[in-house]
Amino acid sequence: MQPASTPVSNVNVANGLTVLRIVLVPVFLAALFVDGGHSTTWRWIAFAIFAAAMITDRVDGQIARRYGLITDFGKLMDPIADKALTGAAFVGLSVLGELPWWITLVILAREFGITAFRFAVIRDGVIPASRGGKLKTLLQTLAIGLYLMPLPAWMDLPSQIMMGAAVVVTVATGIDYLLSWWRGRR
Repeated sequence: MQPASTPVSNVNVANGLTVLRIVLVPVFLAALFVDGGHSTTWRWIAFAIFAAAMITDRVDGQIARRYGLITDFGKLMDPIADKALTGAAFVGLSVLGELPWWITLVILAREFGITAFRFAVIRDGVIPASRGGKLKTLLQTLAIGLYLMPLPAWMDLPSQIMMGAAVVVTVATGIDYLLSWWRGRR
């Protein structure tokens, strides 16, 4: 563990996993679009890549906290890496016609809006992910996973319910970020 007075290097395992997640975005998309998104094998591969990348989100945070590797770079880039991967998945699923565009647009508007907001207020300090933000990421991840997997038709309704929950929590947490910041400024 790093002594409190020693600055933590941005070059560390936790940040490396965050960067890996970003690198996996085009690999995931390539697998998703093989055979127009209709190859069962490649859909499972795309799902596996997506799942592995999202697991690194959990692991990098645990490593950073356990070994004192928390950096402003990690606090800022970790949510951006999540947004890059989940955003690519939402757009990919909409391009394939499997997810309504309005869902993708609502979620991306919230994600890009909050990311821009975080950059705009960075002079006040980095805003780390909240519990609600972590729940939002979990629900989005589960919903995307259900849509990526080539599941039987009877799983359509559970997939839609999970996606609906993800949309509601995504919008609610976006509003909460703004309100929390506003209350903190007063």
